[in-house]
Amino acid sequence: MGDTTMDARTGDVFAATRRMMTVPTELGSDFARELRPRDWKGYTALILAWQVAASVCFYAIYAVTPFIRTQFGLSTTAVGFVLTALMLGYTACVVPVGRLIDRYGEGRVLVVGLIGLGTTTVLVIVAPTYPVLLAVVAVLGAFYATAIPGTNKAVFNTIPEERLNVSMGVKQMGVTAGSGLSSLLVPLSASRVGWEIAFLGAGVVAAAVTVGFRVCYDTAGSNTDDSDTSLRTHLGDSEYVVLVAAGFFLGAGLFTTVGYTILYVADGIGASSVFAGVTLAAAQATGSVGRIGFGWIADNVFGTVTTATLSLLAIQAGLSAILFAAIPLAETPLAALLLFALLGAFILGFTGIYYSCIGSIVPRDGIGSATAGGQLALNSGALVAPPTFGYLVDARGYDTAWTLLACTTSVALVLCALLLARRIVHR
Repeated sequence: MGDTTMDARTGDVFAATRRMMTVPTELGSDFARELRPRDWKGYTALILAWQVAASVCFYAIYAVTPFIRTQFGLSTTAVGFVLTALMLGYTACVVPVGRLIDRYGEGRVLVVGLIGLGTTTVLVIVAPTYPVLLAVVAVLGAFYATAIPGTNKAVFNTIPEERLNVSMGVKQMGVTAGSGLSSLLVPLSASRVGWEIAFLGAGVVAAAVTVGFRVCYDTAGSNTDDSDTSLRTHLGDSEYVVLVAAGFFLGAGLFTTVGYTILYVADGIGASSVFAGVTLAAAQATGSVGRIGFGWIADNVFGTVTTATLSLLAIQAGLSAILFAAIPLAETPLAALLLFALLGAFILGFTGIYYSCIGSIVPRDGIGSATAGGQLALNSGALVAPPTFGYLVDARGYDTAWTLLACTTSVALVLCALLLARRIVHR
């Protein structure tokens, strides 16, 4: 009898202990729920913050190249290999990461991705040799592979369809914002306290945003997929294949524009390097406006998401082709500034529409792998087109090189127009 009473009392103690341990957990869950966004604007801001923090870490590598060249005594070619390592790490991992996002949910993968970005950004500071630097930069690029498929899926999972394209455009603005911040802060830091402080700051910001994102985004409830959806599955869809092919040609125009605008305005037009930098900044600014503006048009002017985004992609590709062909006609720095500012709205402003279009033609549970394939196409254009452009500049001059980009974006126009016509016919 005494043993029975003792067991009962022991059971009461254990039950009370469990209740006491449960209360803080429940309070923590309630607190987290209170911090979560309540509407599409809040989720858009949260995803944008993640994208800005990630892009600051990634694009800081581009901004630091003059300083690591001096520190490690590198040739210009060796500096180029640093950027190649960054892009190869990114490109090699974007498809596998997209599949992980579909399987385990975008919330968890985005948290891990930003932790990795912040950590490797800080590790760049302590890289003792050039080979170690290449390895760290490649890993940094690999962690950035979580960005586009992860944030795209977050937009599709949290934003209502009638606000989808605007939210996607705002989120994509985080890429140019992060790039702009790093291009300003790294040189400024280098001139005053050393570029290492800027990298350390980027790591701290990444850590802070990781905590905020983990608390405010419902990572446990983010969409997961136990099916066998993968990039190979999407490649069986002819519409997806054509759209990704268009992305290759659009990506060629985008990354080549970013890579060669300053050189062309300085060498081809004869402007100062400061004016050439302002020209690229103007193109990036109008690109950000284009990402939001075309998203608003898609949400408010057209009908279905697929028809809207295909129509706008065709317009963006067509106008980009015309403007690329017109670049050789600009003879003064001011004319070049105006032309590149106009071009930026289209060739730098298409990515939000592109990802929305991909998401509208694939199953919702496969958006991670599908947009990863789309990003792979853009990156492939970035690996092929810039060196081809540079070769044409050396062999035939800038006029021929810009004509190449006019042709590539014309191919993208034809592919988008074919998809649009097919949609209209089968409506």
